[in-house]
Amino acid sequence: MMRMYNPPHPGETLREDVLPALGLSVAEAARQLGVSRVALSRVLHGRAGISVDLARRLEAWLRKPDGRGPSAETWLRGQVAYDLWHAEHSGRDLRVDPVHAAAQA
Repeated sequence: MMRMYNPPHPGETLREDVLPALGLSVAEAARQLGVSRVALSRVLHGRAGISVDLARRLEAWLRKPDGRGPSAETWLRGQVAYDLWHAEHSGRDLRVDPVHAAAQA
């Protein structure tokens, strides 16, 4: 499976697309979501990730009357894609022995 090249942090999507489309400030969005302004700001600026709780809140908050809208899974997949890409490109070696190599010894 080919991974997206340097996927955006999901907070960037919220900051650049969702909040402007709704005409909301960070403070008002945080109030509506039931989270602190500081916590939401950290996500919007990529200093914190989308948690399961926030993903569920975003799903409920953005659900349209016809039931459409980004699911909690969509937000979490975006966060995992971002985290995984950055981990793979961090330059750090995992230093693990593959389990099949240990079984052959």
